[in-house]
Amino acid sequence: MLADKYADEIRSLLEKYPAERKRSAVMPLLHLAQREYGYITRAALEEVAELSGITPTEVGTVAGFYTLYHSQPAGRHTLQVCTDLPCALCGGEDLAKKLCANLGVRLGEVTPDGLFMVEEVMCLAGCDKAPVLQVQDAQGIHYHEKQTEDSAMRLIDDLRRASREPKA
Repeated sequence: MLADKYADEIRSLLEKYPAERKRSAVMPLLHLAQREYGYITRAALEEVAELSGITPTEVGTVAGFYTLYHSQPAGRHTLQVCTDLPCALCGGEDLAKKLCANLGVRLGEVTPDGLFMVEEVMCLAGCDKAPVLQVQDAQGIHYHEKQTEDSAMRLIDDLRRASREPKA
């Protein structure tokens, strides 16, 4: 359980909010749950609900709204391509299709090696630098602007290489 394994971190999160507003900690608690389980499980929804003093349905509503949370196992690196209008006009939809073709997956699928998943998302707030690719992984969230198929594939090759390097 999160409360046992991350007691100090949870206490620190909850201390940032008044006791009557601990529901405000739901997003950082969801991040913690996803970091622990790899995605937001039903049990994680219930744990976060208990910790934040709201119902599992309310937690699920938050988790379902934001593209940062996953309801099923994702790749080690989630590649999110903005396909909102400005990015779509600059090739975002084509970029997503080409990434899927190059990786041999459909949108939302994980590569057989478990390293990558490609998703389409709406608005990554980089309209002037479209198309935008966001990478989510254990190191955080990284934005890559003005992407082409070649630049995105170089990024994927770099991520693949880094995943094979021994941890220091």
